[in-house]
Amino acid sequence: MRKKKEEIKPNNALINLIAPMGLDKTRNELSVGENIGKVFGVIRYPGSPDYGWLSKLTTLSGTICSYMFTPIDNSEFIMALNKNITHQKSIMANAQDELTHQRADKSARDGADLLMQIDQHHEAIGTISTLIMPMSNVDDSELLNRTCREVSSKCISAGLQVRLLSNNQLNAFQQISPFYVSDKDIRQITERIAPLSAVCGGFANANAGLNDGAGFYFAKDDTGGMLMLDMWLRSGDRTNSDIVIKGIKGQGKSTACKHIILNEYALGTKIIIIDPQGEYKEMTQKLGGTWINAAGTDGRLNPLQIMPVPRSLSSKQEEMLYKDEGNGMGDMALYIQHLEFFFSLYMKGITKVQISLLKKCVIELYNNFGITWSTDITRLGPEDFPIIKDLHELIGQKAKEAKENEESENYSYYNDLYILLEDAAKGADSILWNGYSTLSADAKCVCIDTSILKDASPDVKRAQYFLINSWTWQQMTRDRNEKIRVFYDEAETMIDPDVPQSLAFLKNCMDQDRKYEASMVIIAHRIADFLSNQVKMFGQALLDDPCYKIIFGCDGQDLLDTKELYKLTDAEEELLTSKKRSHALMLIGNKRMHVKFEIPDYEFSYFGTGGGR
Repeated sequence: MRKKKEEIKPNNALINLIAPMGLDKTRNELSVGENIGKVFGVIRYPGSPDYGWLSKLTTLSGTICSYMFTPIDNSEFIMALNKNITHQKSIMANAQDELTHQRADKSARDGADLLMQIDQHHEAIGTISTLIMPMSNVDDSELLNRTCREVSSKCISAGLQVRLLSNNQLNAFQQISPFYVSDKDIRQITERIAPLSAVCGGFANANAGLNDGAGFYFAKDDTGGMLMLDMWLRSGDRTNSDIVIKGIKGQGKSTACKHIILNEYALGTKIIIIDPQGEYKEMTQKLGGTWINAAGTDGRLNPLQIMPVPRSLSSKQEEMLYKDEGNGMGDMALYIQHLEFFFSLYMKGITKVQISLLKKCVIELYNNFGITWSTDITRLGPEDFPIIKDLHELIGQKAKEAKENEESENYSYYNDLYILLEDAAKGADSILWNGYSTLSADAKCVCIDTSILKDASPDVKRAQYFLINSWTWQQMTRDRNEKIRVFYDEAETMIDPDVPQSLAFLKNCMDQDRKYEASMVIIAHRIADFLSNQVKMFGQALLDDPCYKIIFGCDGQDLLDTKELYKLTDAEEELLTSKKRSHALMLIGNKRMHVKFEIPDYEFSYFGTGGGR
């Protein structure tokens, strides 16, 4: 069977290396290698330009802009200017219509102001010639036309008038080029007299966008300048790599997240995604990653497997998550307290006495398995730890002994605990927790799909999220030389006002992740969930501490909360109120900017269909 012939596209980069670049021109267009462009010249300037007027041209993306200022003799110009003022006043005096009168009056007044600047303030005068060349790939003429329209629009808004230099494209390209001298014909068309202060006030060299010199293309700012961000950069006010992304549905949060995931993955960062909506499965598979069902046998987490927990950096007693209870601050001692929070989430209403007896049973169970306060848990594997069934049986044995010894009160406590743990050991919840841990993260991209937990009770859901967060912290701290970024989508689902320690755990992780080359990405719809009185102490830190904050459109009470939290200006509030899709307010350290996510087409082929349109 004959093989189907495939069309091989030319490799323009390789062609440019082995052969000289081609140069061709038509009446209105220029072709340079694999690029096409059109050269425009500015032929009229505003009488009273604003500060930064020239930067509106020089910062346009997809263009090359060149301007040349040539000083001239002031004395000759003063004589000519004086004659022109007299001429304009004569026209104004003899004008037969109002329009001619107004134009002559304006010209005479502008000339008089300029004459005063030159004669009395010794203003330097010269000629300015400005050229701008929109460019695109030869295969994308639509992009070239769009860029040309944008150039015209920007010029109109700046009070400039541009002209396409027909039949002079090659000469104009030569003048733009840094390796060629200025062209006499082009200068004759485009040169206009201007004071040096107006040219300097145009801030032609103003830098648009943001360029870290490394990283990846992130988005564009409101002037069209590109943001090249290295989100692992430590410099000045950028002290961590954490991100918070907030906004209502349909604004582009998922697209922005996938854009970050794809580019960080391409740069070698390990990615872990907590996915409560099943949006990232396709993307994970296309990246060759591992997709894990959080409620399946391949995603089981044994609550009794001791994992490292983040120590609190705060010295304030009320903010400390783990305290020395007389057993030291080793891994087992801290994890016993960690289990207390887990069982408080899972078994709502459990009393302090029951918690105390439960912890006593857990310690005894660990000792039965040869695990003590001084055991190095890094040397143990998943099968070296007890499982929930073992704890359930031990509590049942304690209840039986209490009954035989006629200890009615203890029997009641142990029997209640035995009943409360029945589901986790033998019932519907046993598939989640009764067994050795099977969740692994060997791939560079791991997606933990928790969407199946949507139908679970809130207590089960929050307890499982707490375990998953414990596991992600274990991965983040495993190797200090490996960059790892963990995405917590719909992070508000992890909040339990009755057990604020679950949020305190995340805060402790964020406090310390930068020491392990790790980063957390908090994605949320509303910030009110993080600011309720019960959890505000920890929730606000998750929104405040990240160096990178991406805030999409919102309204109502959420807008008021956002404005108060981030001290928004009226312009920033208006941006969020407009709720433009793919537009966001971005805070990078102490910088604030309006960004637009213009995602390259090739990236969408990796995104999949999850997350909506």
